[in-house]
Amino acid sequence: MKKLRITVDGKTYEVDVEVLVDEDEAAMPRRAAPVRSSAVAAPVAAPAKAAPAAAGAGDVPSPLAAVVVSIDAQPGTAVKEGDKLITLEAMKMNTIVSAPAAGTVGTVHVKPGDSVEEGQVLVSMS
Repeated sequence: MKKLRITVDGKTYEVDVEVLVDEDEAAMPRRAAPVRSSAVAAPVAAPAKAAPAAAGAGDVPSPLAAVVVSIDAQPGTAVKEGDKLITLEAMKMNTIVSAPAAGTVGTVHVKPGDSVEEGQVLVSMS
């Protein structure tokens, strides 16, 4: 036990304090126990996602990763440049995919509710 004098707000108190750690021991830094390193296996990379097929002539690719909301031009429909083909939704915003040139809608490769990646072919035109 140690006897200490403490002053709080101008009033002095004498207190007995129990010493839990010897001052000499507390002053000396403790060394951490050595840690043995073990061989750590290298992380395994996740399989790469297949890149969407490159768009060919007459293919209309998705401009962004999104969800298909609606198909606005069915196969066999004649369209002019700028006509709406598909509506996509990403982050609560709709994006209209328009015909890049006049032609006829050949194959529609997606359906409403499908998730598409940027560059994925949505429609093939002839």
